[in-house]
Amino acid sequence: MDEHTSPDLIKFGDPCRSDIVICLKNRIGRQEVFHSHSFVLKSKSAYFADRLSDPSSRSCIEIECTEVNYDHHLKLLKRLYLPAGSLLDSFDSVRSALGVLQVAAALHCESIVHSCVQYLEAVPWEESEEDEILVVVSRLGPIAMPILARIQPVDLDGTKSVFISAIRFATSIDGPSPPFGDELRTSAQEQVEYMLGDDEDMPLVAADNEVQLETRTGLSKTFSSFERELSLIFESGMCKVGERKILQSLSDLEWMCNILLKMGLMNEFVSKWINISETILRVVEDENLKCIWGLKLKLVEVTSKVLDAVGYGNVILPAPHRVQLIKSWLPFIRKLKPVLDSMSDKDAEFPYKMDEDLCQSIEGAMVSLVSALPSDDQADILADWMNAEQLRYPDLSEAFEVWCFRTKSAKRRLVGGLTDKVDSTTVSL
Repeated sequence: MDEHTSPDLIKFGDPCRSDIVICLKNRIGRQEVFHSHSFVLKSKSAYFADRLSDPSSRSCIEIECTEVNYDHHLKLLKRLYLPAGSLLDSFDSVRSALGVLQVAAALHCESIVHSCVQYLEAVPWEESEEDEILVVVSRLGPIAMPILARIQPVDLDGTKSVFISAIRFATSIDGPSPPFGDELRTSAQEQVEYMLGDDEDMPLVAADNEVQLETRTGLSKTFSSFERELSLIFESGMCKVGERKILQSLSDLEWMCNILLKMGLMNEFVSKWINISETILRVVEDENLKCIWGLKLKLVEVTSKVLDAVGYGNVILPAPHRVQLIKSWLPFIRKLKPVLDSMSDKDAEFPYKMDEDLCQSIEGAMVSLVSALPSDDQADILADWMNAEQLRYPDLSEAFEVWCFRTKSAKRRLVGGLTDKVDSTTVSL
């Protein structure tokens, strides 16, 4: 074959001008022979150039394949005949390009490797494809590393910048962004939570002053939005638009709880929630708003996070604030649950019910919270609880047992102390 023959005059598999045969074979017996051209093979592949430069080389080159990469070998051979400008357009999927890349790397086809890398670096990947790409790139080494540019870790400044922008967008209250409504903001909230997951760099980002300032600003905006909607409901009554807005504000506050816990800022949420609890309860217990079950249930869900944070010591508060928290919300929750249960029993489709996980969370937090209060405050709360019409929920009997045990122990210690003091005085006389 004349090496100066125009490439336009030859085609892969053309037996007329062929001077070399490629035989692809695998272990299960599949074998095909393809007519090729030595000058094409030598110019496009260092592997073939080396094989064909051997004086003892035959007119047939055998290549062992696996069942998995057999077709990729064939696709590679066909691409050896394509002009350089057409290689990128010849790929139609990530998996195909990934398969050809592995064969091209093994056969040292530099131009095809470059095209595969360029294609894979630019096109979108499915999640399953991304996992496969990571495996392949780890095997191929530096030649394929440009593919991973999109998933390389960024420096802390870059991460901080993205996180601040995400917080700002997630706490925006300027209204929905058409045509997606609140979907974009919800997505931003989900991504902020995801970024705060297990990552060795995120604690450094979360502790950054700028990040914490932006988070506090977002918390302030979210509380302001909630209080504004609450005030409108109290003044004008509930309507569908108002209900949607205030429920969205509460959902935003609930989301803030999740990220503030991870950032060590939950104390600011708890303090604010306790400060406005009296106002919240005055509004939702108004006679004209007694049937706003969705709002009441969402308030309980948010309050459960506050109770949990305080009850289990994640947020440290002075005793008077802890007393205020439980005295504000215990009566409300105690009255609301049986009402919701009753309505659910009457109507199976009734959507507002305190599920078992929520009930257990609240009950456990309240028991822990009450048990950690000064004895006199415990006595007041437990007396009020036992004087209620129903004691089924929340069940504070465990806290009551602890209080009884401690009270007796305290009396024994007091009596023992007085006896020791008297004996000491007698001896001195």
